[in-house]
Order: sequence, then C-alpha cells, then structure tokens
Amino acid sequence: MIPMRCYSCGKPLSQYWEKYKEGIADKSPKEVLDELGIKRYCCRAVFLGTVDEDNIINFSNME
Repeated sequence: MIPMRCYSCGKPLSQYWEKYKEGIADKSPKEVLDELGIKRYCCRAVFLGTVDEDNIINFSNME
C-alpha cells in the first residue's frame, strides 16, 4: 500500500498511485514520475520502494 504522505517531506502521494501504476505498464518509472511532477528523491523512493498488494507472494500456502 502506498502511504498517504511522503515519510520525509510530508507531500501527499496517494493521489498519484493509480496513475503511476497505469503509466509504468508502458513507460519507465522515471518517465512516469517526471510526468506526475514527483521531483524530490524522497518521494520518488516511496514510489519505487512500494510493492503493490497484488504482487505479494502468499507464503502461508508454501510448505
């Protein structure tokens, strides 16, 4: 899950998450973040470091 705000600077980020997910299907994350106006390295790190819930492996089923 994307946090509501950046951990470092406090900029609201959750409003950009859906556009980011749609954009990275066609373009590189750098291009998408530039288009969204996410310039600070702390905010970019939040997007690049967040794992979507759909991509998390369910380890409870592994034996």
